[in-house]
Parts: sequence; structure tokens; C-alpha cells
Amino acid sequence: MITQIFQDAVFAAIAAIGFSAISRPPRKAFLWCALIAAAGHSARYVMLNCGSPLHIIPATAIASLLIGFLAVFAARQAKFPAEVCLYPALLPMIPGIYAYKTFGGLALCLSSATQAEFLRSFYLFAHNALTCRALLVCMVLGATLPIFILKKIAFQATRSLPRP
Repeated sequence: MITQIFQDAVFAAIAAIGFSAISRPPRKAFLWCALIAAAGHSARYVMLNCGSPLHIIPATAIASLLIGFLAVFAARQAKFPAEVCLYPALLPMIPGIYAYKTFGGLALCLSSATQAEFLRSFYLFAHNALTCRALLVCMVLGATLPIFILKKIAFQATRSLPRP
């Protein structure tokens, strides 16, 4: 199980580095993005697969909160805005499979021949669409709440600290 958690963390870190490279952040941000993504994604993996597993929606919300808090504290340490690490670290958790299944269900709805087939396809479409939307809302709220909760820290990250 530890190998799977480590593997999940490594792949999330690689994805975060790739996503962060698109926006050309400072070089020191790459390490922070990788570490934050690895911590958040592996925390969600543990919540989904260990002990009494959580559903993906609350696990994603908690992991997004963790990513948000880590990004705020990393921003203060590294002297760049929290968003530099926040969004690339969050992107590996996007629910791509649910979005894919949503459009697959929609295609099945449009091509169904009977009412029973349509109802089954519509159920799959609605279930995946609602799950995808809930995950995205949890990710956005979970990642941005720490910025507002720790407003003083988050908005002073790029300013030099006053001398006593």
C-alpha cells in the first residue's frame, strides 16, 4: 500500500510540474508545486483507499483544503503568490473520468432506441455530471478558502516583511 501511495504522489508531482511549466513560474516554484501536489493527491488517495474509505467528494474537498493551506504557507516561505503553486497542484485532481463518462452517457442518451435504454443512459449521464460538478465545486472552494481564511499571510507573501 505504501508503494501505491508513493506512486500516486510521484505521478501527481510530475503532472503538477507539467501544469506549472505552462505558466512559466520562477524556478523555485516547481519544487513547491510538486511537493504540494504530491501531498494533496496522496492524501486524497489515502482517504479513498485506506481504513474506512470516504466518498470521492468529501475526500477531494479535504485534499483541496490541504493543498490550499500548503500553498499559502509555501508562498510565504518562497515569496511568490499562493496561486503560483495552488492551481498547478490542484489540476491533477480534476475529475476527468467523470467528465468523460458524462459525455459518453449523453451520447448514449441521444442514440438510445427504447425508453428503458434512454432512462439507463440518462441515469449514467446525470450521475456522472453531478459528481463531476460537485468535485469541481469542492476543489474550487477547498483551494480558495485558505486564501481568505489566512488573508493576512496570503496577501503578504510577495511583500518583504517589516523589520521590528
